[in-house]
Amino acid sequence: MLKVGIAGFGKMGQIRADELLKNENTTLVAIFEQYGEISDKKYEHSIICKEYDELLAQGLDAIFICAFNNVAANYTIKALQKGIHVFCEKPPAHTIAELNEVLKIEKKTQKVLKYGFNHRLHYSVIEAKKLIDSGNMGKLLWLRGVYGKAGSIDYDKNWRNYKKYSGGGILLDQGIHMLDLMCYFTNGSFDVTNAKLTNSFWNIEVEDNAFITMQNNDNVVATMHSSATQWKHKFLLEMEFEDGYINLDGILSNSRSYAPETLVTAKREFEDITYAMGKPQESIIWFENDDSWKLELDEFVDAILNNKEVINGTSQDAYRALALVEDVYNKSKFYE
Repeated sequence: MLKVGIAGFGKMGQIRADELLKNENTTLVAIFEQYGEISDKKYEHSIICKEYDELLAQGLDAIFICAFNNVAANYTIKALQKGIHVFCEKPPAHTIAELNEVLKIEKKTQKVLKYGFNHRLHYSVIEAKKLIDSGNMGKLLWLRGVYGKAGSIDYDKNWRNYKKYSGGGILLDQGIHMLDLMCYFTNGSFDVTNAKLTNSFWNIEVEDNAFITMQNNDNVVATMHSSATQWKHKFLLEMEFEDGYINLDGILSNSRSYAPETLVTAKREFEDITYAMGKPQESIIWFENDDSWKLELDEFVDAILNNKEVINGTSQDAYRALALVEDVYNKSKFYE
């Protein structure tokens, strides 16, 4: 039984805690939360800590870091140095310079380090990846992604929009998931060719919209719009191939405001230039369950108990995604 602790008990910390309580291989030994009280009886057997070092002193095997972005790298380093396996939420750090320090410690300690890119483990994404890897769609031509949310009534007061805590805005908070998926589906990375960040509506210190164009070594072009002014929540990733297309339209979440989650596929049709062309027959698969949090935990636990490599959310995955975000910030000059 792995003794696990959680650092930071906001929305993500509570999601992770619920999965830990259900997993037969984990016990939630301690929780570190310095900003609020934890009164729910289901955590009554967990030690509540008010200092991070107190949490690290609880004899943990593993830790989930769900704290502010500005402490993610430091917390990860301190845990690894204590011989504790680490699962850290995205983004992995404020900057690539911070993340490089983490990677040095990871290499020294040889402990399991996994990052929270749970979108990879949505069932629509899993099935899309299988189809792409089969080669049945031919060569990938381009990708186009939109990930937008409406913010909230108090969006301007959320910690994610204070740069000293978050390091960036909607791109770093939500768009990084789409960047990771684009890299995941193409088995590589991209170079940012053009980037424009705006603060279109919200009175905040960081961007509320990001418009990005990228290209990889295979001349595949990807465009992405990450937005906090999408008044109807939207998740859409379109991928066009020589022989057809794959669309991820919608994604399940706790609020289900991005639902339904569907996988749309079609083969191109050139038989009839008058009628059939441009109107291929689509196949639509609907998904009703999101087990991504469970599947992430299962992979993390399996890596620890059975000495396996992390597959999804490796430190290199995290580096690649954060490097793209940092490149966008540098090229857009939004923060100068």
